[in-house]
Amino acid sequence: MLTTAQLRNIAIIAHVDHGKTTLVDGLLKQAHVFAAHQSEMTQTTILDRNDLERERGVTILAKNTAVEWNGYKVNILDTPGHSDFSGEVERVLNMADGCLLLVDASEGVLSQTRYVLHLALSIGLRPIVVINKVDRKDQRVNEVLEEVNDLFLELAHTEDQLDFPVIYAVGRSGVAGYQLEPQADQSLKITDSESLQPLFEAIIKHIPAPTGTLEGGFQFQVTSLDADDYKGKYVIGRVQRGKVTKGQPLAILHNHAMVGQARADYVFVHQGLGRVEVSEAGVGDIVALTGFGAAKIGDTLTSLDQQDALPPLPIAEPTVQMQFAVSNSPFVGRDGQYSTSRQILERLQKELETNVGLRLQPGASADSFIVSGRGELHLSILIETMRREGFEFSVSRPEVIFKDGAEGVEEPWEAITIEVPEEFTGVVTTEMGQRKAIFKNMKPQKTGMRFEYEIATRHLIGFRSQFLTQTSGMGVVHSLPLGYRPKGDDIPWMRNGVLVAAETGAALSYGLQKAQERGVTFIEPGTEVYMGMIVGQNAKKEDIFMNVTKGKKLTNMRASSADATIRMTPPVKMSLEQCLTFLAPDELLEVTPLNLRLRKRDLSVAQR
Repeated sequence: MLTTAQLRNIAIIAHVDHGKTTLVDGLLKQAHVFAAHQSEMTQTTILDRNDLERERGVTILAKNTAVEWNGYKVNILDTPGHSDFSGEVERVLNMADGCLLLVDASEGVLSQTRYVLHLALSIGLRPIVVINKVDRKDQRVNEVLEEVNDLFLELAHTEDQLDFPVIYAVGRSGVAGYQLEPQADQSLKITDSESLQPLFEAIIKHIPAPTGTLEGGFQFQVTSLDADDYKGKYVIGRVQRGKVTKGQPLAILHNHAMVGQARADYVFVHQGLGRVEVSEAGVGDIVALTGFGAAKIGDTLTSLDQQDALPPLPIAEPTVQMQFAVSNSPFVGRDGQYSTSRQILERLQKELETNVGLRLQPGASADSFIVSGRGELHLSILIETMRREGFEFSVSRPEVIFKDGAEGVEEPWEAITIEVPEEFTGVVTTEMGQRKAIFKNMKPQKTGMRFEYEIATRHLIGFRSQFLTQTSGMGVVHSLPLGYRPKGDDIPWMRNGVLVAAETGAALSYGLQKAQERGVTFIEPGTEVYMGMIVGQNAKKEDIFMNVTKGKKLTNMRASSADATIRMTPPVKMSLEQCLTFLAPDELLEVTPLNLRLRKRDLSVAQR
């Protein structure tokens, strides 16, 4: 077992897309975690093993890994960069003694940069600043370094936190160093290194070894959970005091009261991408224990003779909620395996064990549940995960959670940063004006303009997907929770009405062509529809019920080949997030493993 002085626990924190997971790839490869012939040596984003993480290019779950370098063991905690998953960041930072703050050499300090650094400094982590992607042609390293210095001056709690090393990196190439040389294309080249060795050296030198003592009883807080088919449930966290041995009996403390007792069946430490079984582990190390099926995130495990609980983990409350309900669609049961209220409830309760930012409440009926989370993306990831597992259900439009405050009803607000090419600045000012956002700042970038606003969360719902369409995918939006403020003015409902199927059957080209005369359609010929299902969007404000299953009637004077002249516009296809924010209050989204169907909440409306 390594001594405490040979351990380093670091969290890698940054805004989304600033290169955290790619940098971890380089650390793993250069620490010789993988043999030369292993497939991981040619892979990228190695830690993002979840299918959704790879498809969307974002880290959703915090990851634990560990490398050995020159006799030291470095436990690395890769954290999500998107604010919707900041619950993962909040609890994982408690296991670290220092952090690598990554900042993009072009984008600089953004909203989540500020948030994660605030969390890290508030619990006393020692920072190392890594200015990443210095090989970008639009890099502005000197300006970004000034932004970082200003941010530390604003957020630092002690003078020691202002004394931080700065390292420059190209994470994609696995290079870090201190000396830069300008290139002809305006990019920068690192000249004093060809590897990540300077970063390893900085971690050993500047990140303190874990504090704590081997004396006294064992103390450990459950920070995350995992499970497999062989060992069952794993409780993962950092040993705060003492040591744990295989087979040792431990007490489980919840809210400072003992709620159970069990033995540590197995003790694991992290090594590379996997876990290695050990006979014992001591203070400062990050371990995974089995045998504690009753333990939950935030619980404390202690030796039986010294039962003192650690403070509960601080987790911010959710701000957005939606209804999950049993589907009453005529097509229910066609695609999925699980569609009953009992099955849906059990799955949601299971999610609560590991998804600490989530909340679950009973709905208005026995067949519905209110699920609350940190944002649209947070909830849409849960929906997508469940549909891939074979669940069928319906969900409502996301709504913000109001609460009573000192000045009456309060609602959540967010700071929003928008980057666009200069030709789209009018789109930003128009949209933000309609949504009653408060303008804070605007400054030119090499690639366009950056706008900063503060806006009520309920006015931001649906903005991202609409904005991407308006800017041809070239606009970038980032947001950060600001907390609750007094409820502001409402904004008018800005969406047009919908085209609703009036009959059940297969949609035909003739019927869809008639629908396209009134608006845009969402389905193709041959798609099965039911009465009350939304098949398109009207060009005007009202809803229209149309029979898209209707075909052209033929006569003796008209040949059937005349149907071949029907010309149609391709249907509009929407992602899950776009479907959710498209919904009106009287509409639902039917979710199945194979289909996303927009529909009216009350299907009998079409009948009337």
